[in-house]
Amino acid sequence: MRPARLPALTAVAAVAALTAVTGCTEKSDAKGGGANSVRVTASDDACEVSRKKLTAGHVELAIENKGSKVTEVYILFPDDRIVSERENIGPGTKQKLTAEVKAGSYEIACKPGMKGDGIRQQVTVSGGGTAKRDPRLDEAVAAYRGYAQAQADATLPKVKVFTDAVRDGDLAAAKKAYADSRIGWERTEPVAESFGDIDPRVDVREDGLEEDQDPEKDWTGWHRLERALWQDKRIGKREKELATLLDKDLKDWQNRVGKAVITPTSMANGAKELLDEVATGKVTGEEERYSHTDLVDFKANVEGAYKSYALLKPVVAENDAELTKELDKQFAALDKLLAAYRHGGPDSYAYTSYDKVGKADRKELHDGVNALAEPLSKLAGAVAKTK
Repeated sequence: MRPARLPALTAVAAVAALTAVTGCTEKSDAKGGGANSVRVTASDDACEVSRKKLTAGHVELAIENKGSKVTEVYILFPDDRIVSERENIGPGTKQKLTAEVKAGSYEIACKPGMKGDGIRQQVTVSGGGTAKRDPRLDEAVAAYRGYAQAQADATLPKVKVFTDAVRDGDLAAAKKAYADSRIGWERTEPVAESFGDIDPRVDVREDGLEEDQDPEKDWTGWHRLERALWQDKRIGKREKELATLLDKDLKDWQNRVGKAVITPTSMANGAKELLDEVATGKVTGEEERYSHTDLVDFKANVEGAYKSYALLKPVVAENDAELTKELDKQFAALDKLLAAYRHGGPDSYAYTSYDKVGKADRKELHDGVNALAEPLSKLAGAVAKTK
């Protein structure tokens, strides 16, 4: 679930947290220099870009949010599929986004308040070349594509256990199957989000709906069912229909994973997005606000981020040995923190209900995410380095 879906009551706290989590103190190329560097100036009512003609290969967006709202910036294909993105850019902060693009037409979109279609600028990429790439990175992409497909394939049977229980009206069985049904999705969510239309159907929270959407008619997916099971404590006709729709939408996801556009930099950016997911949804307790199964999602997000990093590591270690040393350290530290809340062996996904995790412990988890997110924000840049 995209971290953009934050309740208004937590917005101020979230912005303060995101300043740390997304590495917003990182120095950005304020001049947008370099043949393929673009300065993006976002505000509450504008999205200005320093150049609209680029060459195929790696492109770096030097983003500055001069508005009063948290924003996100996307590079989009003409059909709204996502090339790459940087979410949760707080007011007065800067971020960098490195992506790989081929010749063609694209849009750079800023979304103040992280709602709607955003303010868009068309850019053109010319040239028949592609980014110079170590052959090992092609192997990493192929392996990650296989991993994403395997996660989708393994998720469908687990989802059916959950949705069958909903259709049977078995409240206890549905609750028991809920968290497990989400693990594969949470591990690879950036791939699903890249399609643009699947995530809003299956993983949106009520406060993430667009202003013209009616929660009673338009809200679908896991979290709508989560509310029914834990808050409403009932399964009616509508919930049974939504269970069948969830099966259908996730089957669509499974069928499309193999067609996703995946590059080494999108893998690296996806790892960072997963940490942002943890910071803005799981650590705050907002993602699973009814079931309190946030730590299951937390673990799955971290596992997915680590998978991308591990596949890219052989090349990154040569380009930036200190970065890999720090990432190894922080991944291990965060895994140790999470293990304190796990019940059972290392492969267990039984975690303490998040409503039982106190304020001090939540802060410790939050600090652990911060410590990993900062070096992880540098992963895409290290992947893009050429010798």
